[in-house]
Amino acid sequence: MSAIIKKMFSLPGELWNNRSLIWKLSKNDFKTRYAGSYLGIVWAFVQPVITILVYWLVFEKGFSAKAEMLKAGVSVPFVVYLTSGLVPWFFFSEAVTSSTNALLEYNYLVKKVVFKISILPMIKIIAAGFIHVFFVGVLLIISWIYGYHVTPYTFQILYYSLCMFLLVLAMSYTLCSVVVFFRDLSQIVGIALQIGMWATPIMWSFSRTEGHPGLAFLFRLNPLFYIVSGYRQALFEKVWFWQQPGLTAYFWIVTLLIFAFGVFVFKRLKPHFADVL
Repeated sequence: MSAIIKKMFSLPGELWNNRSLIWKLSKNDFKTRYAGSYLGIVWAFVQPVITILVYWLVFEKGFSAKAEMLKAGVSVPFVVYLTSGLVPWFFFSEAVTSSTNALLEYNYLVKKVVFKISILPMIKIIAAGFIHVFFVGVLLIISWIYGYHVTPYTFQILYYSLCMFLLVLAMSYTLCSVVVFFRDLSQIVGIALQIGMWATPIMWSFSRTEGHPGLAFLFRLNPLFYIVSGYRQALFEKVWFWQQPGLTAYFWIVTLLIFAFGVFVFKRLKPHFADVL
């Protein structure tokens, strides 16, 4: 047990000591991802914007989502409700997918004896964070247009973004380690993300689970429920995160357990990465 705890605390130290290199490589990763295309990094922002527009048109105009939301007791404009759920999900999905394949993509660095490969997942997550910062700005603009102005509650987005960043980082060490030996994991992660999007109240209201306590309990077990709900509480529900101590404690306990398991797996498999890659 003491060895596991020691490994848990050594990894944050490695990340902190290499923070300058991480920042430099993250910016380079973001720039080179779209190198060679005419519009370059513009594509990183175009696809999510189009996705939001498509969902908004299909659900609000095609399936009368606005009327359904009112029936569920949600009076917030659907475009604000939808965007506040999609913005954190876009970051989570992109960061999980890219960090899962971090060791495979940077296999030439994994084979270098002196390189700290523990920083590779962090590089991918920060690169995804650049896009997230832009879309948080878009979210705030959309909210402002519909009358939801910046308040002290709004700054909780920084807290919930940090929650999501650390959750993805915790998950990434298990995923990037296992995928080296089991390449099909990338496809499994993609399928899981598709399911996870609908298992998280992004395009539907959680109030629909009223009268079904067992179902509501299962949905609350999803750590993304805490984050997506948090974005909405920061923007228009005006609820502080400490006003839900049980859910907050659950999220951090789960995140720490995932991180501890991920560090354990990463450290155990690390000596074999170079041989397999």
